[in-house]
Amino acid sequence: MNKNIKRISVVCLCILLSGCSMFQSALNDIKGNLVGNGYTIYTYDNYGSEVMETSGDKISITGNAVESTSYDEDGRVVRGYELSSVITITVDGKEIESCGDTCVFEQKGLTPDVDFIQEDIDSNTHGQISDNTSVARFINKYKNMFGKGRIVVIKSQLGQPIAAYSGDKVYWKIPDNLPKMTKLMIDGKALYIHRANFQIIDKELLD
Repeated sequence: MNKNIKRISVVCLCILLSGCSMFQSALNDIKGNLVGNGYTIYTYDNYGSEVMETSGDKISITGNAVESTSYDEDGRVVRGYELSSVITITVDGKEIESCGDTCVFEQKGLTPDVDFIQEDIDSNTHGQISDNTSVARFINKYKNMFGKGRIVVIKSQLGQPIAAYSGDKVYWKIPDNLPKMTKLMIDGKALYIHRANFQIIDKELLD
């Protein structure tokens, strides 16, 4: 009886987590590390002009640590490691080392929102408890775990528009082991943004 209860609990947990964007992102990371995911990589210069497009069936991204030296309060040398600005992109077993350029990694099956037009935002409170900033931060952090309706607007390092993506379940995080990188899950597909300006805007602000 106890085994059956445990099995039911595991099944219920899996069903619950299957709708959680943070959980989907973790699975995406595992698959990417062990198998590799299919991506198209768009590389841009500072002005937002595309300089190269790379696609592959099994692509992964790796940060590169370099040794750093500092001194403690007693003047002793302290050695450690920090991420360099260089990322290594493995494309079907071959490598590209990249530094400085803007790179957008678009998982296959994800497409930009070509109809998006940048708008000004004019929002007002409605006297609800969720309007309180402290409460809103807590609620939005929870919603981000499961994903919520958002528009992702990407611009070059000099502010030129590059692309926009929209989704009903959008989750974002900053990877610990990748420099100047943001990862998003958009309706179950991954989008990595490297060295670019961007905004992630709740759709409700644009209604």
